[in-house]
Amino acid sequence: PESPLAGFSTALSQTPSISSISSEGREDLQVNRLETQIWIKPDIQKTDVDFSEILNAIQEIAKDVNIFFDELEGVNSPSKDDDSLLHHGNLTSTSDDASRLEVVGEEVPDKNKTNGLYFRDGKCRIDYILVYRKSNPQTEKREVFERNIRAEGLQMEKESSLTNSDIIFVKLHAPWEVLGKYAELMNVRMPFRRKIYYLHRRYKFMNRIEKQISRFRGWLPRKPMKLDKETLPDLEENDCYTAPFSQQRIHHFIIHNKDTFFNNATRSRIVHHILQRVKYEEGKNKIGLNRLLSNGSYEAAFPLHEGSYRSKNSIKTHGAENHRHLLYECWASWGVWYKYQPLDLVRRYFGEKIGLYFAWLGWYTGMLFPAAFIGLFVFLYGVTTLNHCQVSKEVCQATDIIMCPICDKYCPFMRLSDSCIYAKVTHLFDNGATVFFAVFMAVWATVFLEFWKRRRAVIAYDWDLIDWEEEEEEIRPQFEAKYSKKERMNPISGKPEPYQAFADKCSRLIVSASGIFFMICVVIAAVFGIVIYRVVTVSTFAAFKWALIRNNSQVATTGTAVCINFCIIMLLNVLYEKVALFLTNLEQPRTESEWENSFTLKMFLFQFVNLNSSTFYIAFFLGRFTGHPGAYLRLINRWRLEECHPSGCLIDLCMQMGIIMVLKQTWNNFMELGYPLIQNWWTRRKLRQEYGTQRKTSFPQWEKDYNLQPMNAYGLFDEYLEMILQFGFTTIFVAAFPLAPLLALLNNIIEIRLDAYKFVTQWRRPLASRAKDIGIWYGILEGIGILSVITNAFVIAVTSDFIPRLVYAYKYGPCAGQGEAGQKCMVGYVNASLSVFLVSDFENRSEPTSNGSEFSGSPLKYCRYRDYRDPPHSPVPYGYTLQFWHVLAARLAFIIVFEHLVFCIKHLISYLIPDLPKDLRDRMRREKYLIQEMMYEAELERLQKERKERKRNGKSYHNEWP
Repeated sequence: PESPLAGFSTALSQTPSISSISSEGREDLQVNRLETQIWIKPDIQKTDVDFSEILNAIQEIAKDVNIFFDELEGVNSPSKDDDSLLHHGNLTSTSDDASRLEVVGEEVPDKNKTNGLYFRDGKCRIDYILVYRKSNPQTEKREVFERNIRAEGLQMEKESSLTNSDIIFVKLHAPWEVLGKYAELMNVRMPFRRKIYYLHRRYKFMNRIEKQISRFRGWLPRKPMKLDKETLPDLEENDCYTAPFSQQRIHHFIIHNKDTFFNNATRSRIVHHILQRVKYEEGKNKIGLNRLLSNGSYEAAFPLHEGSYRSKNSIKTHGAENHRHLLYECWASWGVWYKYQPLDLVRRYFGEKIGLYFAWLGWYTGMLFPAAFIGLFVFLYGVTTLNHCQVSKEVCQATDIIMCPICDKYCPFMRLSDSCIYAKVTHLFDNGATVFFAVFMAVWATVFLEFWKRRRAVIAYDWDLIDWEEEEEEIRPQFEAKYSKKERMNPISGKPEPYQAFADKCSRLIVSASGIFFMICVVIAAVFGIVIYRVVTVSTFAAFKWALIRNNSQVATTGTAVCINFCIIMLLNVLYEKVALFLTNLEQPRTESEWENSFTLKMFLFQFVNLNSSTFYIAFFLGRFTGHPGAYLRLINRWRLEECHPSGCLIDLCMQMGIIMVLKQTWNNFMELGYPLIQNWWTRRKLRQEYGTQRKTSFPQWEKDYNLQPMNAYGLFDEYLEMILQFGFTTIFVAAFPLAPLLALLNNIIEIRLDAYKFVTQWRRPLASRAKDIGIWYGILEGIGILSVITNAFVIAVTSDFIPRLVYAYKYGPCAGQGEAGQKCMVGYVNASLSVFLVSDFENRSEPTSNGSEFSGSPLKYCRYRDYRDPPHSPVPYGYTLQFWHVLAARLAFIIVFEHLVFCIKHLISYLIPDLPKDLRDRMRREKYLIQEMMYEAELERLQKERKERKRNGKSYHNEWP
């Protein structure tokens, strides 16, 4: 008999052309190609039938039919990439290579057709968006690329922009077959069996205690920080065992609906994986979407947000419209600032890499609570003991002690009691609890990192990242273009790849290191400029007309110097980014991860040195190498180096840290949220003026997302860098500024919601990518933790007066030799810490204009200054006293003991805290065992069903298993 396909081909050839079919019929059939291949069940044996009968037969078996259309190359048929048919708001289907024929008469919800998340048919969900301009000359590359996209099985539709006819949106959809194929290749883990939770056996006594505790909890308010479970969706993958997807074992997986089995983030990741491996031109390296974005063939590429983040209806009464709306209400809204983050929902919407960032940020913020509490306690301890501090009392009562001028000529003599306020403020930060707090913060940094490793392990287990390994990365196009002439075999893939010679690599690294050293010298030069400014302006402010500035010349100098330093920091940061980018590209890293790590290390080093160099100067160099009256050390034999305030240098360090920390965090928050808000507001304003408010609200989702700001080109780099620099401020100089953890805590509570609001509302949806940890940032955090121990030891020993006070109390005070160090033992400390200078020994250029007669009615003969030196009439005038050497030895001893003690505690804690919690290790072992059992049971059940079916059909065999 004649083949059934022959009748269908004959009937098809007798049908009118596609151009003559009505628009409704064209929309229902979605046929725009004529060459057809069809596979039909062999039980259809009709040959002499007309086209309508064939359609009826197809409707009955539509689920088992696959139709593939080929392109007709004729005069009356436009090419696949011909944009002449595109109009504002008109959709043109440009591929149905792997599409299914839709069943005629099947109803599609109108919502799907109007919300901008689906194709025109309302069934095919948009998984990815490509944007290009018709005026772009890279047409040929784009045509080849899109043709190969269709060959991979992706469906495609195009639409012109409503606001600019030159902009074309390419909408991509991955059918079930393509998703299943690439999910198996990418080892995407999917749920296949719900988890079974076992309760540990409890004794009756423990059960009674738990009942009493639960009864007591009933009187307490509900946990306010936990999110309402009713508002959160049932995230099925978190309650199920997962396994790498396999089409052969598809019956093992829980598939309620094939359209929603793969969530939107996974679908976009699969499509992006395909686009990265599609060729656009002949040649082994002419492949991937990233190259087309870099050469301008496409203007943008992004997955869609899941609709609007706002709703007219309340989420409590009507539920969430979509996951984006849910994230906004329970995560990005300011009304939930005190609640935990829905990390599982963040991971599901944005991917594991962004989810890990917010998990780390939340963990860091939570760990700041004890540090902020202890720091506040140290500050309050200083407030409560202020009236009992013997040193500040002596400073405030020292009306008869006249201090030498702190600058040349214009600075007057001053009473020590004039610095009473500064002495009291210094006591707030430099008191008996400071050393304890410094040790606590060094240990806190270690505990934070060790417990983060445990927290990361739990997150990696819950998110199926334990066994995940990154795929072998592609070589960067720049590396290929540079070293394409030299090749060698890849030891892993066995394929030839470009090769960089060792000598070339070393020479580039040397040049890059030289550039880094040069930029650090630029930072030092900027600090040197700030030092000169401080030296020059302190004399200027001392001769100022306004009494307020004249009497507080040193504070005014420090405040203005810090503000100028902040402006220099922000300007140099812009320069550093360009230099780091240039040096990283000069090194020619092989892969993107190597490029990212190299760029991250340079940017962190630049910004860390830029931000902390002036702080290091104030902490360890200010007032240390000034000489003494009559023999001052000078810069270029001209400017006298700046001295510390009579109450000490710690007040300058506190001002530096406080001002820089507040200004830096305020500026970062503005640039993160304020700048995108202003840009998006300006875009909406222009659209409102051109098209009106009603037209703007009717824009499809791809148009709305295109008008949002793209994510930073460096990914999460800026977010991590801001927090790591803040972590450095919180730990490195925390002994001088105990309120730093509190300021960091307040900033981070705001930062979490700012970042969440930015990701949900102001940025295009980033591609969901996977990661096991926070990458190179963890090593940087460990380095900062080690550096903080050293710097805090030096701050306590060198910058503060803790060691000189101890030496005086045990060796020179009233309690010398008694083993006591209370406030009564500090009587006379201020007088013992000041040396005497003969006014007639001043240099000509240092001699003040006033003779000090305003204090006693006659010219002063002597003045005092902070140092341990002999009086002018001793055998060796102005030589160091024995007390100076005792203090110096005590400082060195304290640094050595403090560092060794804290490092031993840090290593002991890191040894005692395992990286993997014991309960998690047991859960992993049990899950591995249960998965094996479940897979065996599922396979056994399938074989038994097949055996029963064969028996029912009369096809039984001997010696069957099982």
